[in-house]
Amino acid sequence: MEETSLLRLISLISLLSRSTNQVHLTVSPSRSQFFEYESVTLICEDENRSDGWTVRRNTTLETRTECDKDGWWRKDGSTCKTSSIREHDTGLYWCESINGSSSSSSSIQLSVSGGSVILQSPVLPVMEGDDVTLSCRAKNPTHNLPAAFYKDGSFIGDGPSGHMTLLHVSSSDEGLYKCNISRHGESPSSRISVKENSTTTRETPPTFATPPPASASRSIRLVCHLLVFCPYFISSLLMMSLYCQKAKGCDLSVSMAVTNPTQADQGLDDDYDVITEHHF
Repeated sequence: MEETSLLRLISLISLLSRSTNQVHLTVSPSRSQFFEYESVTLICEDENRSDGWTVRRNTTLETRTECDKDGWWRKDGSTCKTSSIREHDTGLYWCESINGSSSSSSSIQLSVSGGSVILQSPVLPVMEGDDVTLSCRAKNPTHNLPAAFYKDGSFIGDGPSGHMTLLHVSSSDEGLYKCNISRHGESPSSRISVKENSTTTRETPPTFATPPPASASRSIRLVCHLLVFCPYFISSLLMMSLYCQKAKGCDLSVSMAVTNPTQADQGLDDDYDVITEHHF
C-alpha cells in the first residue's frame, strides 16, 4: 500500500514538473512587424529539451495550423522558418507540445505589411524599468527618415531620425503603437506589453525594539520582586491573625510591634537581600 502511494506521489510530481515546464517562442529578426517577402525564423526554446515542440498559428485563413503544413514554411525540429513571409501570414503564433500534453507557450502577434512603412518594436513583453526604442522604417529608401509616433491613436512625439525611446517603461506604457512617415505612409499597429520586475520590489526592513536603559531595567526588576514578595507577606499576616484568634491568647498588635526601628529596617533589608539573591 505504501509503495503504491509513493508511486502515485512520484507520478504527480512528474506531471506537475511537466505542466510547469516553460517554453518560449522567439522570433528572428526580433520584432513584431515585417515587410512582405522577408525571411523569418521562429524557434521554440526549452531549457530542458531541444525538440518535442512545434509552432502553430491562427490567421484569418487558418486555425491551429502546424508549421510544416504551409507550403511557405519549413520545419526543422522545433524551428520553423520561411524565406518569403506573406501578408496572409499575419496572426498569432505559439509553441505547442507534440507529445499530446496541453503544454504550450504564450502567443505572440506577427504583422506582415504589404505597405511601405513598418514599426520595429519588441515582439515579447518588456521588463518594467527598461528603456524601449521604437524605430519607424520605410521600405524605400532604406535610410532613416523623420517619423511621428502614436500610442492608442494619440500622437506622442516626433523622431527626427525615425527613432523614439520610451524611458523606464511601466504598466502605463502598455498599448498599441504605430508610426507615420510623411509621403510614405503609416505602419500597422503593434502592442507593447510590460511585465513586472519583481527585483524592484522593496522589502520592508525588519524593526527591532530598543532595549530599555540599565536604570529602567533595574527599576522594573525591583518592582517585579516586590510584586512577588508582597503576596507572601500579606498571606503570612493573615495566617498569623487567624492563628491568634483561635489561640485566644495572642496579641497581634504586641506580636507585630517592633521596639527598635533600626532593627526593623535591618530585617527588611535582610529579607530583600535574600529575595534578590534568590531571583537574580
